[in-house]
Amino acid sequence: MSPAGFAPRQDSDWPDMVADMRAGFAGQLNVYRIMAHHPALLRAWGDLRTHIVQNTALGPQRAEVVILRLAHRLDCAYEWNQHVVRALAAGLDKGRIASLRGSLAQMTAPDATLAGAVDALVDHKRLAPAQLDDVVAMVGKTGALDLMATVGMYMTLGFILNTAPPDLEPAIAQALAQQAPELAV
Repeated sequence: MSPAGFAPRQDSDWPDMVADMRAGFAGQLNVYRIMAHHPALLRAWGDLRTHIVQNTALGPQRAEVVILRLAHRLDCAYEWNQHVVRALAAGLDKGRIASLRGSLAQMTAPDATLAGAVDALVDHKRLAPAQLDDVVAMVGKTGALDLMATVGMYMTLGFILNTAPPDLEPAIAQALAQQAPELAV
């Protein structure tokens, strides 16, 4: 449960400054309902979120690999569980998803390249030149920048979620229980 001051904002308590955002992404997920305690931040977040979630050069499967590895590294149950369901919808199988919690050696080579980049950003705050070359060879310069931006954006969400953990949305919890209960954390 979230600390009392940071519980997800309900429709009846939704700020006027972001009233137009409630029917979209911001009203659909508890993390953004928490962020609604700072309407200006939520408003500014919208464009970056749209790019990272919908327009990333990584593509949906690679983006989910990056997000799941980061959720694992941040020990962020909400984000992990949320993205297990999204990863399944994007076409990742359960074994591939499960591997993202393990060592790079147990992943496919492309997933290990992406997960290794996440690990380097978390551990060293940068990609080494050879690692950047590997990422660029796989996803191009725009993909490499999108990978770094995805890690940055989801780290921020992870900080919020680990500080004020909300309940998982009922529809996501139900989908996770039906599709991949063995992957839930």
